[in-house]
Amino acid sequence: MRAVVMRKNKLVVDNVPVPTPGPGEVLVKTLACGICGTDLHALRFAETLGGGLARSGGLYGMDPNRDVVLGHEFCAEVVDYGPGTRKRFKPGTRVCSIPVLKRTKEGASIGYSNEHPGGFGEMMRLSENLLVGVPDDLPSEVAALTEPMAVGYHAVAKARLERCDVSLVIGCGPVGLSVIAALKLKGTTPIVAADLSPRRRQLAVEMGADMVIDPREKSPYEPVMAAEWPRLGSVITNLGSFLASDFPIKSDMKYLIKSFYRAFGSGRFAGRPAVIFECAGVPGVIDGIMFNAPRNARIVVAGLCMERDHIYPWFGINKQLSLQFVQGYSDEEFATTLRNIRKGKLRVQPLITGKVGIEGVAKAFEELRSPEHHAKILVEPWRN
Repeated sequence: MRAVVMRKNKLVVDNVPVPTPGPGEVLVKTLACGICGTDLHALRFAETLGGGLARSGGLYGMDPNRDVVLGHEFCAEVVDYGPGTRKRFKPGTRVCSIPVLKRTKEGASIGYSNEHPGGFGEMMRLSENLLVGVPDDLPSEVAALTEPMAVGYHAVAKARLERCDVSLVIGCGPVGLSVIAALKLKGTTPIVAADLSPRRRQLAVEMGADMVIDPREKSPYEPVMAAEWPRLGSVITNLGSFLASDFPIKSDMKYLIKSFYRAFGSGRFAGRPAVIFECAGVPGVIDGIMFNAPRNARIVVAGLCMERDHIYPWFGINKQLSLQFVQGYSDEEFATTLRNIRKGKLRVQPLITGKVGIEGVAKAFEELRSPEHHAKILVEPWRN
């Protein structure tokens, strides 16, 4: 079969063996596969991805000195079954799947493996018990975005958002945009987003951000600091008017009300809890967030930084910040994301800005390094 092969930090088109499905596995034809930011990192930082992530206990065990067929955001069509399968889906049925092959207790990665080719090839093998059927009325290119949208859905779930939280998304690439969409789905307000790119800020609005900021012109933390508690501002304003009146009240009760009023300000309380999503994956961003974050903020790190970074723990200690790192999603979150896309609860169409065949993947990687041209390019291996 034809595939795009990562070979010695370059992408080349070559013929590779069609994978053979083992027990409990399915052979599928790749219909559409998104190019992920992690794929761009993998090409540049293959040694780190292959070694460092494996040492940290992840599913990645690829040898960067051997061929790898990338691609883990896919929609595919069932072709054949391996032994010991239940044949839940007939050949020709479209499916999505978590990019994991359940050959061992921990599983093995699809798309970041020397043995298990990903969606930048014409064929893949998947675990039957992880397949999720794609509804007939959902286009394959839209269904392929289930995986990246599930990443944002999981990040928001791990944030443990409460009703009065103010959300700030730093970085509006595909990860940040999926977080914004998940926040919108949850009904969070306001959603503040920041990015240097005008194109990405525009996409952030389309995905549901209430306010977008160019950090070169304004601090994205200002609206977070200034967010008012719902209804509480008017309550405190009324308290101020009440205290200025001659209404008779016991002195001890009036003392308590005055204390509350002094603590929360004259008519405005800029203290709603802040949840900040780091979606840039660039060295120094976490440190900058910790420096600028308000007290008691929760920081959710969803951006994948492949380089060594540093922070000043004192910022976090002094402000009592919470730092949560996230990755991937659960089986249930993946299936729920596909249902939400199908029902129109998650808007993904604005993210699709290009499609290429196998021959165009290398150029697409180059174009994706500029945030002004594309958000998500889909690979259609059978495309002429």
